[in-house]
Amino acid sequence: MDEESRSLTERLRQESGGSAAFEHLVATGDQDELAEVLTAPGQPLWARELAAFRLGRAGDRRAFESLVLLLNHRDPPRCASAAHALARLGDPRTARAAAALATNELRVAYALHPVRLLVALRAPESVPALITTLERRLRPHDPYRRVALACVEGLGALGDARARRVLTEALAHPALAEAAVHALARIPEQQPS
Repeated sequence: MDEESRSLTERLRQESGGSAAFEHLVATGDQDELAEVLTAPGQPLWARELAAFRLGRAGDRRAFESLVLLLNHRDPPRCASAAHALARLGDPRTARAAAALATNELRVAYALHPVRLLVALRAPESVPALITTLERRLRPHDPYRRVALACVEGLGALGDARARRVLTEALAHPALAEAAVHALARIPEQQPS
């Protein structure tokens, strides 16, 4: 069991009170049973999260919608586990969904994990979404510096020349300047034609 699985299991074991239902969901290998938890009425959130995580890690696309909802949850550990599972799911809709969540100004407080997921996916949607999100975070007195920093670091990791302008603008923000210098250093210089 990797660290992400262990962390999720322990968190949800506490949340469920260590119930027999929890132990059963942890142990079952029946993906149909796990998928049923996602659609059955009256299931507790911990059960839906556990089932979606396990299905996502197994590459079962029936977990996609539940994982996207969890990626946009107010509880950061739920967002982190959803991002982890979505990165392994292999669903072509994932990057589009993460980009929509990262750029949604009404939910920007929860954009950190969608931003990090976009970097991990390295999808065509990643760079444009991170640029858009970072541009909005460069406004004076923006309270979402962690999201801005994740965008700066992610754009550096992606190394795409389209990010040069917004990263240069980020240099003017003390909380982002050092990360922006490192990110710009990772972007190859444009070759003269």
